[in-house]
Amino acid sequence: MVDKTMSIGEVLRMDRGCAGIFMAYGMHCLGCPHATAESIENACAAHGTDPDALVKELNEYFKAAEA
Repeated sequence: MVDKTMSIGEVLRMDRGCAGIFMAYGMHCLGCPHATAESIENACAAHGTDPDALVKELNEYFKAAEA
């Protein structure tokens, strides 16, 4: 389960296949230091995107991957 307090790096370590979801939300620098240090919520604030929508989509991705 992904939540908005997790870093992008944490989520990518769970499954790199979700990188496209981050990119769709304007987060193209997945390898930058901020991706491992700041929370999804902070990254969304910096990129002007909705953290709840991103987390929802990420959790849908992981749920489908488990099935």
